[in-house]
Amino acid sequence: MSLRLPYPLLKWQAIALLMLNRRDAALRCFGAMLASRPGDRYALASQAHVLAQQGRMKEALAAQEHLVSKVHTPLAADWFNLGYLLEEVGQPERAEQALRRALEIDPKMDRAWYGLALVLIQARRYDEAVAALRKNTELQPMSPFGWYQLARVHVDRHEPEEAVKIIRHLHGFEPKVAAQLERETGLRASPST
Repeated sequence: MSLRLPYPLLKWQAIALLMLNRRDAALRCFGAMLASRPGDRYALASQAHVLAQQGRMKEALAAQEHLVSKVHTPLAADWFNLGYLLEEVGQPERAEQALRRALEIDPKMDRAWYGLALVLIQARRYDEAVAALRKNTELQPMSPFGWYQLARVHVDRHEPEEAVKIIRHLHGFEPKVAAQLERETGLRASPST
């Protein structure tokens, strides 16, 4: 594989290598791409993603931090990915800042609301977590993840009646998740009619 190819061919080669599951070779392509275009969003984001897939979280974090610092106008997704990586390496305060930055750019980014809620739950800031989860479930009403976490927070806040309402709601479209919550919490909620 020649890394002296023009940028567009390097990009296509990296895509092909990823499709063949040849991540190390793709990383070399991203490195060559960055040598000619140091602030290239695609190469930086792809590099961070592949490194994270390989479990090389500190290197992925460095690549993602480079992305948000070098790209002229970082996208909400760039900040979201940084928040995710920061949370993964045990930096919840910085993760919260990155997720909030993502939400400043795109207040309708449901996964950023969910990620923010998880960081807030970890910090035991339940009131703020409830607000973030409500926003997440408003944006993604049929996704069980936000509902599940919201029920768990209500249990942690000693509000079983609120958790029961959520379990009942989940029975309507995710009965397995509702049953799991019932097992975990000891609460029972008959499906809504």
